[in-house]
Amino acid sequence: IWDAESGKPLRRLVGHKGIVSAAHYSPDGAHIVTGSWDETARLWDAKTGKALHKLKGHKGTVYAAHFSPDGAQVVTGSGDTTAMTWDAKTGKAIYTLAGHEEQVFTAHYAPDGAFIVTGSADNTARIWDAKTGAALHVLAGHEGMVTAVRYSPDGAHILTGSADKTARSWDARTGKALKVFTGHDDAVVTAYYSPDGRQIVTASKDGTV
Repeated sequence: IWDAESGKPLRRLVGHKGIVSAAHYSPDGAHIVTGSWDETARLWDAKTGKALHKLKGHKGTVYAAHFSPDGAQVVTGSGDTTAMTWDAKTGKAIYTLAGHEEQVFTAHYAPDGAFIVTGSADNTARIWDAKTGAALHVLAGHEGMVTAVRYSPDGAHILTGSADKTARSWDARTGKALKVFTGHDDAVVTAYYSPDGRQIVTASKDGTV
């Protein structure tokens, strides 16, 4: 943890036994979740750096770890082909989201917390009901692994980025493909909506944004 103004280190979160591949603050800034190649995610007190819970259940690298918008839950994505949801207060597993055929690299909640979108090396993204764990839609069309997934700020659309050099937008309610964004010469590694949802930004292995 670093001081954003001075750049000075404040606290070191020690406990993982492998590469740390994800880190995310809770919406209120009180907690941090991390994911690691040691097959666990961990919850920490952001103020003290104290370890609170070890989220143990995956059987592969935890590539993604994110809080729900209300901070009550966490979603993780793993090399074991599943995503999992967790109670952020107790650290207990809630649902296993099974359906992808390859590693799950990325996972995010919808702005209202009702849905989850995951992206996988099986070239698809998937939409899930966050309250029941039910699979809802498969977003198929990419010709390479899906490396980034994001909901639009209003929750109406989903943005995906892929190793096929493109980004795509989808109707979040129906899973219908809407637009393909082309121009990169290599894999798209991350993609975000602007706060008003009118623009997107993509970053690529081709060295451009």
